[in-house]
Amino acid sequence: MDQALPGWKDKVLFTPGPLTTSRSVKQAMLRDLGSRDFAFIELVRDIRRRLVALGGCRDGAYEAVLMQGSGTFSVEAVFSSTVRPDGKVLVIVNGAYGERMVKILKTLRIDHAPLVFAEDQIPDLEAVERALTDAGRVSCVAVVHCETTTGIINPIKEIGAMAKAAGATFFVDAMSSFGAVPLDLAACSIDYLVSSANKCIEGVPGFGFVLARRDALLQTEGYARSVSLDLLSQWRGLEVNGQFRFTPPTHALLAFHQALLELEAEGGVEGRAARYRANYETLVDGMRALGFDEYLPAVDQGYIITSFRYPQDPAFSFESFYASLNDKGYVIYPGKVSNADCFRIGNIGRIFESDVRDLLRAIRETIDELGIELSAPTRAGARSVSR
Repeated sequence: MDQALPGWKDKVLFTPGPLTTSRSVKQAMLRDLGSRDFAFIELVRDIRRRLVALGGCRDGAYEAVLMQGSGTFSVEAVFSSTVRPDGKVLVIVNGAYGERMVKILKTLRIDHAPLVFAEDQIPDLEAVERALTDAGRVSCVAVVHCETTTGIINPIKEIGAMAKAAGATFFVDAMSSFGAVPLDLAACSIDYLVSSANKCIEGVPGFGFVLARRDALLQTEGYARSVSLDLLSQWRGLEVNGQFRFTPPTHALLAFHQALLELEAEGGVEGRAARYRANYETLVDGMRALGFDEYLPAVDQGYIITSFRYPQDPAFSFESFYASLNDKGYVIYPGKVSNADCFRIGNIGRIFESDVRDLLRAIRETIDELGIELSAPTRAGARSVSR
């Protein structure tokens, strides 16, 4: 892995973000640019153009709006800026990040109707269609694409078609999928898509972005419930002079531009998807061989992040397991599932199959050191192919 200082090595991040980044992405931040510098304005313009292209759009139908803050800031920007004053949002929930959408809407006092499914369940499309009718005057449908709680991939193309047929806008939180799971914004009837710099494009934290259907965005005049999160005003500022309305994260943008170039060199979204899928397959094969069991059925599992159930041995302690792996230079993630004890391992970032094999060796050493007994996994079946 990359070394930033002699004798010092980053731990490998098997997390959903922030992620392990390339040396060249880190090095891109080793310069200062003013926010009104011509070079910086051109850099922002190129980032926006490349993001729209990643969404499969080249006809001017979509715009990229960069927003300071984490990805959740951009999620809140979409809700607070694009839902009309008398509007109602149907939120499809099957994990913690769908629940976060509901919390944002409650705080903003925007009318909404949660449609809740179990965390290990793909949304039932017939139930979604019924909810669009029963909820009444739904103006927006919102869903998470890759629900990072479990790694499940939700059927956004089918849900988008239902939203369009109902005359509602369609909002997709693609935080953990954009850049690594192929999608076409127009084909999925998406009006607003949100992701973040520090996910599958492999940049560093500092900003999120919204890909917005231009016609839908222009209809939101006067809807904004916030000054700093006003999506339409942010877009207009970028269009007028290429500048952010407030101080931009210049170094994070420099890193992100380099990350976009590296994504293109890897073969674009398809190339990155192939590497992440190989990471996932190596991980799941190895974890099954060790005796770990995935939380999700294989048919519903995406290749971005995988939740594994705790071993049944009462000697297992996640805190001890995590600490031992951390000492060995590998960082995993605690679980977020409400109905089972799980931990999560991400397959994204600047990691490769060799890194996954190294992690698996470290896990084997750790369970031996901790004296944990693992039984044969209870779930088998073919791996999923992400929707």
